[in-house]
Amino acid sequence: VTSVERDSRQIKDGSLFLAIKGGRVDGHDFIEKCYEQGAVCALCEKAPANAEKPYILVPSTLDAVKDIAKAYREKFDIPIVGVSGSVGKTSTKEMLYAVLSQKFRTHKTQGNLNNELGVPLTLLAMPEDAEAAVIEMGISGFGEMERLSRMVQPTICVLTIIGCCHLENLGDRDGVCRAKTEMFLHARENAAYILNGDDDKLGAIHDVNGTEPIFFGLSEKNRYHAENIANNGEGGVSCTLCFDGTQLDVVIPAIGSYMVSNALAAVAAGRLLGLTVEELKNGVQAYKTVGSRANVINTGRLRVIDDCYNANPTSVSASIDSLQNFGGRTVAILGDMKELGKDELSLHFDTGRYAKDKGVNLVLAVGPLATELARGADGMWFESIEALKHELPDLLQDGDTVLVKASHSMQFEKITAYIKDNFT
Repeated sequence: VTSVERDSRQIKDGSLFLAIKGGRVDGHDFIEKCYEQGAVCALCEKAPANAEKPYILVPSTLDAVKDIAKAYREKFDIPIVGVSGSVGKTSTKEMLYAVLSQKFRTHKTQGNLNNELGVPLTLLAMPEDAEAAVIEMGISGFGEMERLSRMVQPTICVLTIIGCCHLENLGDRDGVCRAKTEMFLHARENAAYILNGDDDKLGAIHDVNGTEPIFFGLSEKNRYHAENIANNGEGGVSCTLCFDGTQLDVVIPAIGSYMVSNALAAVAAGRLLGLTVEELKNGVQAYKTVGSRANVINTGRLRVIDDCYNANPTSVSASIDSLQNFGGRTVAILGDMKELGKDELSLHFDTGRYAKDKGVNLVLAVGPLATELARGADGMWFESIEALKHELPDLLQDGDTVLVKASHSMQFEKITAYIKDNFT
């Protein structure tokens, strides 16, 4: 076996095919096709009718691949960084990757493969010559992180922020904190814990498995903190990273002051792993954003901050802060934030009010929950993306900076594409 694939379209010579029954498609229907395309084996819950190649019959394909991933991970005696938090998981993962890659052959989570199927696929894709790995771990309920941690067995645990997300399942921020810190349950012996000391929940943790956490954050109370922060819009964020008597001047090639915290977390991990100050600086400045996450697009007539991968009140507020660092008129196109539980309407209203208080010139909201967002912002509400697109030519002006952000299921990438195509 040279690769493990869940998608029959990705099968190549040497693949192990995971036959998983989904809501719309049953992978078992594709086993014979995968054999033809080069798969050497299938992991499945029901035997293929005319199997010409080996298959492994198991009660649960998902449980089996998690066991396989755990066993494969245990073949490696390398630093493995587990990353989670309500906001900034992916950007912190990418920053850690940029920094650790200055010294090590580093493996990382691709795309959004951070759940109970994505994490084992990430682990099983780790090349045998990997010298370090950064694994993003995402959850929406209790018990999930414990199962992810059992596979990953991190040697360094990084937590970014405890925010208002998945409250439908986790109840409140205390619940979010309990769920996220399940990561610690299967951390390797002598693991290090790098936590955001500016977060009231994480900052209150003083002992993890007999180890004192390493705190990072903007406040100088943290061992790793920052000074002289200047947000230069598309010119990046300049700052001085301060730690252990060292002052490191860097320019982070991204928008948003929250990236400073991400850089501090990565520098803390890099110091633990023996990187030089020069390697740390080069790593931070080699950061690259991925996908629809705070990606700045200049269309010719206006500027779009494409940040429509996901949203919760904490991340939207951070994006509004970034929006307001740009000159000229600012527009926020915001949509429903999902899985916020019983207080979802008030959380949408408060997010709209935050945009208004920060001075966003125009807030355009889409979706049933976003009616409250529009009300809090004194903005405009639209029932659908199509209704919004119909009005956008009259609402947007040359020179605007436009933030586009909502939960992924809202499909706001359609709005970004429309603006790119019609405002050049």
